[in-house]
Amino acid sequence: MSELTLTTPALLFSAISLILLAYTNRFLAYASVVRNLHASFKENPNKILLGQINNLRKRLRLTQSMQILGIGSLLLCVLCMFLIYVSLQGWAELVFGIALVLLIASLGLSIREIQISVRALDIHLNDME
Repeated sequence: MSELTLTTPALLFSAISLILLAYTNRFLAYASVVRNLHASFKENPNKILLGQINNLRKRLRLTQSMQILGIGSLLLCVLCMFLIYVSLQGWAELVFGIALVLLIASLGLSIREIQISVRALDIHLNDME
């Protein structure tokens, strides 16, 4: 393995930043949907709305976990850069590896959240048929 340099963890900055932006946009969209569903449920409580609310709650928790893992990955990339700067190469490699694992976990949760979202939209569309 070649030596880890400052540019290697720095390369992840733009990717992680874009991913976090996408997660934040998703979270804001969910917040809007939750507010609308809450108002609809107050006016006309029913099982379908309650199911949608529970589904959104699950998706919000997944999005929260995705964001935490993504931020953790970014934080560890910064720590890795610091460790490289102070010539602690072994620790830097370990921290960078953990940062990559956190990013992988975040992306994996994103896939799961997308699957749940598509299933929720399918249920909503089936209701119209």
